[in-house]
Amino acid sequence: MASVLVPLADGFEEIEAVSIIDVLRRGGVEVVTAYLNTKEVHGSNGITILANNSLDDVRSEDFDMMVLPGGIPGAEFLKNDQRVIKLIKEFNATNKNIAAICAAPMALDIAGVLKGDYTCYPSYEEVIQSGNFRDDKKVVESGNILTSRGPGTSICFALQIVKKLSGVETYEALKSGLIADFC
Repeated sequence: MASVLVPLADGFEEIEAVSIIDVLRRGGVEVVTAYLNTKEVHGSNGITILANNSLDDVRSEDFDMMVLPGGIPGAEFLKNDQRVIKLIKEFNATNKNIAAICAAPMALDIAGVLKGDYTCYPSYEEVIQSGNFRDDKKVVESGNILTSRGPGTSICFALQIVKKLSGVETYEALKSGLIADFC
């Protein structure tokens, strides 16, 4: 079973985080959430999630992929946390998959791993200094990096991750079961 790390920072976008966690688990992927500061992580719209582990206890070698949800100020906290940046660099150095949605690709830029095509929440491409911004797709894959636009694309984003980690059959079955023909 593939395993995914989802770091959560206060101010995360709830639709993105919960959609990603839920869809991946439905797709047979083990998901571990990690908090930056406290186990109770507060979303940008007042929803609180109890994270599984402290980011201090996380090791990149225990996971197949890392997925960063967006949201403000959550994505800002992720990009400014040296533990998150270190993990991104470790994942990239071993060619493991890394994914970010909404404003979270800023962290990939700071870590120096955003080199090819990417997408993000509209206007954040002005903050990101590297890569080639694309606004014509819901999800952009470039090498080991997956990016997506925002809350409305989070199910399509999570389904692409399922396809990558669990295969096309699981992806198709899950997409059908979720009635996600828009992906």
